[in-house]
Amino acid sequence: MHWDPNPILFHLGPLIIRWYGLLWVIGLALSYWVMQKQYRMRGLSDEKFEPLFLYAMIGIVGGARLGHCLFYEPNYYLTDIHHFVEMFLPIKFVAPGWGWDSWKMIGYAGLASHGGTLGLIIALALYCRKTKLHYMDVVDMIAVATPITAGFIRTANLMNSEIVGNVTKVPWAFEFVRSYPGEYRHPAQLYEALAYFILFGIQWWIIKKYQNKLHRGFMFGFCLTYIFAFRFFIEFLKKNQEGLDQNLHILNMGQLLSIPFILIGLYCMFRLGKKKQAA
Repeated sequence: MHWDPNPILFHLGPLIIRWYGLLWVIGLALSYWVMQKQYRMRGLSDEKFEPLFLYAMIGIVGGARLGHCLFYEPNYYLTDIHHFVEMFLPIKFVAPGWGWDSWKMIGYAGLASHGGTLGLIIALALYCRKTKLHYMDVVDMIAVATPITAGFIRTANLMNSEIVGNVTKVPWAFEFVRSYPGEYRHPAQLYEALAYFILFGIQWWIIKKYQNKLHRGFMFGFCLTYIFAFRFFIEFLKKNQEGLDQNLHILNMGQLLSIPFILIGLYCMFRLGKKKQAA
């Protein structure tokens, strides 16, 4: 497959609509709809549901951005005050100083799923404190909706020809013309996107059939275990990212960060269930 799509979908006057941003919005909108449907299935009011989106958005985007900067490129972002500002603002400094002509708006170049997950967990704790909902009930519902957004994010990465796989000779290999011309690589983004959409299908079937038989935390644990176990193994097929990955020889940063999430997921699936039975 010769893969060379234009990352820009179309222009609306001065406004540029990119595949990346559009797919992010579609994924978040569908997850919003799935979450609302689950709230209604549980008999929870719209008043409790409405603040959730704002908390989740801030947690996911803020956590994903900081996660990328601190986990993958700390030497860039923490060694210069201009670069430090770029962590928080969607800009890039192109000239010395702080004047209007010293920077340009480029959007956020780099978001890490591990940071996004951690940011979401913290944001949900604040949301539950405000709404008085049980934390594990909320994260169980979030877990069902999360794979939709994750799948669309990886599709967005595919449209940007980023986070590519290793060189391979498999017959379905992609030549990412803009990024790695002349090389045929695993479409790792496509593998992940398909895995996440399959996860959503499995989870939706589980809650429709066994909703009343599951202990609190099971769906959250199942989602964490599935996503980060898959993420751990798919990293063997992916090209290492810049930064700390270059200094790791056995496991890369994505794999090391996946291990604690897998352990937390297994604990929520099995240990929490035993505690409920004991009670």
